[in-house]
Amino acid sequence: MRLVLTSLFSVALGALGTGTADAPPTPPPPLLPYHGSADQMVTVTAPDGASTTATLIAWQRHGSRWVRSLGPFPAFVGAQGIGQASEATSHTPAGVWTLTEAFGIKPTNGTRLPYRQVTNSDWWVSDVKSPFYNTHHSCAPGTCPFDESAGEDLGEAGPVYDHATVIDYNRSPVVPGKGSAFFLHVSSGSPTAGCVSIAAADLDAVMRWLDPADHPVINIGLSPQ
Repeated sequence: MRLVLTSLFSVALGALGTGTADAPPTPPPPLLPYHGSADQMVTVTAPDGASTTATLIAWQRHGSRWVRSLGPFPAFVGAQGIGQASEATSHTPAGVWTLTEAFGIKPTNGTRLPYRQVTNSDWWVSDVKSPFYNTHHSCAPGTCPFDESAGEDLGEAGPVYDHATVIDYNRSPVVPGKGSAFFLHVSSGSPTAGCVSIAAADLDAVMRWLDPADHPVINIGLSPQ
């Protein structure tokens, strides 16, 4: 579910802090103002729109202040950088979206998000002609009610999906062709098809930190110049 945005990256320096009293000042996250109740935010910032690398930081809201909880962690984004996502590109979508569920080939890493352990009968549908487009669907290979070549078999993806968090881009409402299957997942050491990826240990820490009660969101964009 995309949150309502009002203007591009702006935030007061005085509204931010760091996780420890003796830590050096941390640059503010490039917050996109939104109407929502998030008390946790994961920021993913790249130096420019064509960059395939970014920095991920996890922030906790304390009153009017955002305090760094985890990171900075190096991240990979789409092979075409950050921008307008679609089924025809490998952009990572710019914007703010909720983080409401997780999955993985391995058992849960302790995340508090609803977690699904996937097999080769778990798919994320990218068939733009299917009513199941950009949703999870369970079906045995060869029996699915959509074009399986235009879907992603989550259980067959390998270590990158050992654990993952779903980025709620283009989910409410779902617009065919606008892009599907965007996740925060384990890094392969190279740019992605549009997802955000970080090292496995870093991802485990972030996923354990995410708390549904704090309505976490991910904020993806460019570093302030």
